[in-house]
Amino acid sequence: MLKRSPSQFEFIALMASLMSIVALAIDALLPALEYIGISIGITQVVDNQLLITMIFLGLGLGPLFFGPISDSLGRKPIVYMGFGLFIIASFICVFSESLEMMILGRILQGIGLSAPRTISIAMVRDTYSGDYMARIMSFITVVFIFVPIIAPALGKFVLDHYNWQAIFYIQLIFSVLVSFWFWKRQPETLDKAHRVKLTNHIFVNGFKEIMKAKRTIGFTVIAGFVTGSFMVYLSTAQQIFQIQYDLKEQFPYIFAGLAIAIGSATFLNGTLVIKYGMEKMVTVSLSAFFGVSLLYIVLFHGAANPNVGVLLSFFAMQFFAIGFLFGNLRALAMEPVGHIAGIGAAITGFISTMMAVPMSIFIGRFVSDTALPIFYGFLFCSSLALLVLVYLKVYTKNVDPNVIENKL
Repeated sequence: MLKRSPSQFEFIALMASLMSIVALAIDALLPALEYIGISIGITQVVDNQLLITMIFLGLGLGPLFFGPISDSLGRKPIVYMGFGLFIIASFICVFSESLEMMILGRILQGIGLSAPRTISIAMVRDTYSGDYMARIMSFITVVFIFVPIIAPALGKFVLDHYNWQAIFYIQLIFSVLVSFWFWKRQPETLDKAHRVKLTNHIFVNGFKEIMKAKRTIGFTVIAGFVTGSFMVYLSTAQQIFQIQYDLKEQFPYIFAGLAIAIGSATFLNGTLVIKYGMEKMVTVSLSAFFGVSLLYIVLFHGAANPNVGVLLSFFAMQFFAIGFLFGNLRALAMEPVGHIAGIGAAITGFISTMMAVPMSIFIGRFVSDTALPIFYGFLFCSSLALLVLVYLKVYTKNVDPNVIENKL
């Protein structure tokens, strides 16, 4: 007997919950990075950044396995596989006594969580397309953004009353609850008639097809630059606010406030994208991202950190622009490859993440005494992203990306 499809509101909430475990695994750990570093013998403060960036490495590798299989076996079994691996990896992290063991656990956590993250995107693409898909992705991101808002405060609360290991146990409890909800309420979105036979060539054939889609590759590369610049902030936020500004107690609230900037933009995007289209929203937002970065560098090049209020204002403007980019770039990249959504989500996610991880590690190494290198990173990434966008507008201008098709 087929399960009844959830309402659109429940679908959005459920897909957001699948994605939000990634945010919980990253953001709840931020207040504890210093304590974890001391516990496992980290001697260089900048190495604490690896506890954040390495989970992204797993998030990029995992979809290469889970995505193609989901196009063959269906979406739901893959989510269960991912949660199983995440549970094992979490215990590796809990019992780690060295940086190497913790890095292994974080990479495996990322690989495991890449399943619900990738499959949720594929399930959205199974169900929607065009600007309406971008609208749904925006609303999913709005719900999802509540986790980054509360996660650092939750992590600090757990850290103050228990220990850093307890943060991983909270993640495990949340993942079990979400997986039960997913099993109970969400039907399979990939019909058997549309499944691809699992062969040795399924990934190679899918990769070849995706590489032929210039718009998919182009918007994926742009997403890689945006993700890379944002990852620099994620991996260095604790160092900037807790060490450079000595705001340990205020850090969870600072992080939450900046997350609200992204969430408000994403919420507005759900309405504006239908009126103006995805490409226009991406063009304006990328231009703003570039302009704010350039302004900060002009004002504070060669100077010490400005007043924290000034820095927060610039970060808020940057993240407001980013809020219009994440969902739209994902939707634009996936639009031409909806017939192989699992492989499409896997390969596009892999490319963008493999671009982002080395960029964030490299730029993050310069963030020791000042936040200025972050804005140089923002400027570099946004400049290249704008060049790719110009190329797409010139050489793929005859492709119409704005076909709205609601498949429900």
